Amino acid sequence: MTTTEAVPATRSFEADVAKLLHLMVHSVYSDKDVFLRELISNAADACEKLRYEGLSNPNLLGEDGQPRITLTLDPEARQLIVEDNGIGMSEAEMSEALGTIARSGTKAFMEKIAGAKDAEGSQLIGQFGVGFYSAFMVADRVDAVSRRAGADIAAIWSSDGLGTYTIQTADIAEAPPRGTRVLLHLKEDAASYTQGFTIERTIKAQSGHVPVPIFLRDKPDAEPKQIADGAALWTKPKAEITSEEYTDFYRSAAGQFDDPALTLHYRAEGLHEYTVLAFVPETKPFDLFDPDRAGRMKLYVRRVFITDEAQILPRYLRFVRGLVDSSDLPLNVSREMIQESPVLAAIQKGVANRILSELDKLSSSDSERYLKIWGNFGAVLKEGLYEDLARRETLLALARFRTTASGGDWRSLKDYVAGLKENQTAIYYATGPDLDRLASSPQLEGFRARGIEVLLLTDQVDSFWVTGVDYDGKPFKSVTQGLADLSLIPLPEGEQPAPAASDAVDGFIAFVKATLGDAVSDVRASERLTESAVCLVAPEHGMDRQLEKLLAGAGRLDAAAKPVLEINPRHALIAKLSDAGEDNAALREDAAHLLFDEARIADGELPLDPRAFSARLTRLLERGLG
Repeated sequence: MTTTEAVPATRSFEADVAKLLHLMVHSVYSDKDVFLRELISNAADACEKLRYEGLSNPNLLGEDGQPRITLTLDPEARQLIVEDNGIGMSEAEMSEALGTIARSGTKAFMEKIAGAKDAEGSQLIGQFGVGFYSAFMVADRVDAVSRRAGADIAAIWSSDGLGTYTIQTADIAEAPPRGTRVLLHLKEDAASYTQGFTIERTIKAQSGHVPVPIFLRDKPDAEPKQIADGAALWTKPKAEITSEEYTDFYRSAAGQFDDPALTLHYRAEGLHEYTVLAFVPETKPFDLFDPDRAGRMKLYVRRVFITDEAQILPRYLRFVRGLVDSSDLPLNVSREMIQESPVLAAIQKGVANRILSELDKLSSSDSERYLKIWGNFGAVLKEGLYEDLARRETLLALARFRTTASGGDWRSLKDYVAGLKENQTAIYYATGPDLDRLASSPQLEGFRARGIEVLLLTDQVDSFWVTGVDYDGKPFKSVTQGLADLSLIPLPEGEQPAPAASDAVDGFIAFVKATLGDAVSDVRASERLTESAVCLVAPEHGMDRQLEKLLAGAGRLDAAAKPVLEINPRHALIAKLSDAGEDNAALREDAAHLLFDEARIADGELPLDPRAFSARLTRLLERGLG
């Protein structure tokens, strides 16, 4: 590749790209074939983008309207060329596309490998598509020359993957008429990628179903032969497609390296006609919790790629990969107007309903497979309980939970309701960041004593969707909110209710309330405590305590409600403090504050005043030691 006499501009990669390139250059990942899939996927995307832009500007296609990808081998020079006749890139676009990382999923990938050792990081390559940069697993240097469709200038980008790249205007005679040509100067141990049978085998194994024909030249002056026909897999009858072909297409189209946990392929007919090919990944994509929560479903119209920004699925189904090919949308529909199309609205509704229906069927027919999907994506699906009122009942039926009675297994709400106790009118839950801490929460003691099952909810979204929701006519109620009303639910056979609190205990509770003052909204005897001395709960009509913490941490709460301190009137410590009498006023005052701080600590918070807490604890220990 020759260039004009312009001096090439040398630029440094962004920090994230430099880290990624270091991993590629020093990769010990065994399946290096993935680089070819990544380059072909990029080339196919470029061809698809040209096909779309050519709808409104046919001049871009010129006399070469057939998209194609061509691979050329040069064993003597140890070079491999991957060329497409797609949309191409300008110099500025090349610098942006090949010098920075834009996908937040890629950033998440980099964050994960930042603390990993080289060997561990290399293994992560097998879980994530790293695009163009994967070429440096097999190449000492990569040159990319590109000419945007309709442009009369071209640019060449070059790098050895060691931290910098050069970019400059290219000799137009050496550039493709349009599109991009990527030249890989292969490493010595990658010479096998100049062998025709190796390339052909690799492409048929992992890129045989890209919707663009692929051609191969065994040497620079050879006649190209077609090795993949570019037939769209989703247009073929299901009976003619093997599971291996579905997996190949999924990996190529979705940029995933795992197997699909669920494959959905169907054609909708009736008022609107469209084909759907969708996959649920087997592992969590790195971009699962993107701030923008964008979906990854592509939209085609009669096999012409339109956009991957149509948001075909609701955001809580963003883990689904695949495409929809419509027969009804106009080919010249703009990306801006497409979201306003009633046809697309009908497609969106139909596809979302079908995917949820397939998940429901799977939960009944193969619970083990379904629970793996739920384990990976349940936290995302539960966003729909908060956002999608129309499908809330469907999503509640799909939901699975850890509970105080599940022994670590998943339980459905149907299972929960089947085990309701006599007079139980609510579905009880506890929210928090840690399952083990939740299971040992003092607020659960009274529920456990009566055999009442409690949902243990550890995802942040749980604090939001439970508000105002009911299932089978039963509202959800937090165990840390309001009165527990446990006296209505009978104890297990043979157990007697605890005696009422003595006058001395009632007096001590009143003393604690007066001592704590405005720090609490109330102090009262507890029905929910059986082992612990104290716990904190929210007022009857107050916000669940975990939700309050989340909103406060996000700056969305002006002032938190004062908690209620519940005291176990049957606890030995409370009985002794109650009997201590007024002669021990200083002790009782310190104890009142320490009990409150103990409840805060059990709730995952700091003492209200750490220095005062330390002083009181010191005085109490000194009294105990005489």
